[in-house]
Amino acid sequence: MTLQRVLEPEVMDTIEEAVDYNAMDHAAVNQLFVDDLLAVLAPDGGAAFDGEVLDLGTGTALIPIELCRRDENFRVLGVDLAANMLDIAKINIDLAGLRERVMLDLVDAKGLPLEDERFAVVMSNSIIHHVPEPAAVLREAVRLTAPGGLLFFRDLLRPEDDEEVARLVETYAGGESDHARQMFEDSLRAALSLDEIRALVQELGFDVQTVQATSDRHWTWSARKTS
Repeated sequence: MTLQRVLEPEVMDTIEEAVDYNAMDHAAVNQLFVDDLLAVLAPDGGAAFDGEVLDLGTGTALIPIELCRRDENFRVLGVDLAANMLDIAKINIDLAGLRERVMLDLVDAKGLPLEDERFAVVMSNSIIHHVPEPAAVLREAVRLTAPGGLLFFRDLLRPEDDEEVARLVETYAGGESDHARQMFEDSLRAALSLDEIRALVQELGFDVQTVQATSDRHWTWSARKTS
């Protein structure tokens, strides 16, 4: 039986958490996220992207920066509830020379003051495990996605047992600080199971098969909004 979900704080609201998160080596995970997103958007290297991207739970904006480095057509609005994360995100964006293409806003992804169907892509990496009731975030994501637009979410999978938690922490955060390792363990324990996230997307009218386990620690939801 999968471990029971243990919630962690919804907002990483201390400067220590923001600094430690930004310092962790996310490069490979972020590159893979962008690789997979681009493969869905243009599987045959088709027409240039045209539209806005919304990144929910953008953190320190590392994924929007990676996305914009790959293709000059992308414009991203990144939102987060953690002011300290966004302060570091602003520095990262400036250093990348992307101030004109990556915008930031301190708002709650469970209730965004944005117009319906505005975005060609709504994406998120690792927001769901932070939210006690993630259905609200998913509903907002669907509302804000244009017809034919792409919903692309990735997050952690909750392990089956304590031994698997320990293995994943050692494998993927063994070289990080004690605080960073604890943050990763807490996130694993706060994550959804595959069945739980599938049930949520099914309630929104999407096929459960649009959610797949895509690594030993991640699920990915990739779906087009039909109407």
